[in-house]
Amino acid sequence: MTLVLGIESSCDETAAALVDGERRILAQAIASQEAEHAPYGGVVPEIAARAHAERLMPLIEKVLSEAQKGLNDCDAIAATAGPGLIGGVMVGLVSAKALAMASDKPLLAINHLEGHALSPRLADPELEFPYALLLVSGGHCQLLRVDGVGQYRRFATTIDDALGEAFDKSAKILGLGYPGGPALERLALQGDAAAVPLPRPLVGSGEPHFSFAGLKSAVLRAAESGEHKPEDIAASFQQAAVDCLLDRTKIALQAMGPVNALVLAGGVAANKVIRSAIEGLAEDHSIGFTAPPLKLCTDNAAMIAWAGIEKLSIGTKPDPLNISARPRWPLDPDAEPVRGAGYKA
Repeated sequence: MTLVLGIESSCDETAAALVDGERRILAQAIASQEAEHAPYGGVVPEIAARAHAERLMPLIEKVLSEAQKGLNDCDAIAATAGPGLIGGVMVGLVSAKALAMASDKPLLAINHLEGHALSPRLADPELEFPYALLLVSGGHCQLLRVDGVGQYRRFATTIDDALGEAFDKSAKILGLGYPGGPALERLALQGDAAAVPLPRPLVGSGEPHFSFAGLKSAVLRAAESGEHKPEDIAASFQQAAVDCLLDRTKIALQAMGPVNALVLAGGVAANKVIRSAIEGLAEDHSIGFTAPPLKLCTDNAAMIAWAGIEKLSIGTKPDPLNISARPRWPLDPDAEPVRGAGYKA
């Protein structure tokens, strides 16, 4: 039975988990940094890196203890090696290197995005390749065809802001604090989604890529005008985001060819309105829909451990101990560059 220790530290969640080849999460622990970053309304990289350094090893010890396992019971140590805030990524990767060296276990350097891309297969054993993936998080918004482990073709990415960032910045504009995405979703429940005329960037253009900077700016103008209730702005923003996602995903599905399912993953996949809308789109296209449970949507180490297991299953060789952390690491390095800031993907 394959057993992998996973480590995740790419942003503001410090996490460790033990996962086996039967898709069982034997133990997992996540330390949130919400209190540290809340006064600033967003993640401060230096604070995040220090918090990872302080919390990671106690979390690993906790996970091993809860599962009643030791490092010698593990088949590999898997850690996020990018993309992400480089200070935090380095903390996790260096810790994994030390554990791998001390226990003489293989090191698996995992692409954080691949962790998200494969996480639905951890929760759904019936999900088979190929599938269409809508990956939406604080740093990324992409549409990909997943043909297998390590086989990703990108059809769309954001040319400016990711949707999760737009959620958080819009929440900050509305004075909702940090983390903003969940707070905005809660406020939107009280509002009228048709009350504020907000733009749907690129909708109807036929272009496959995303853009959310203009939508975020429109939220700022609506808030500064004083003409709209905050809950109406929140609901209207959320509906505009849904409309953009649906339009882009329809285009990508037409271009991808046959797939077994439409998969939603990443932190924004926790949004219930978005999940419902994408599920409806899958039904319209007569394909399956799946999304990880909420605990696997946001950054977590179980998905990193599972990505390691998936890699071991196809005979992937261990990574060298001198492998470097990467602030940027595209899933599809051969994808054509897009205008704007799409290089971040």
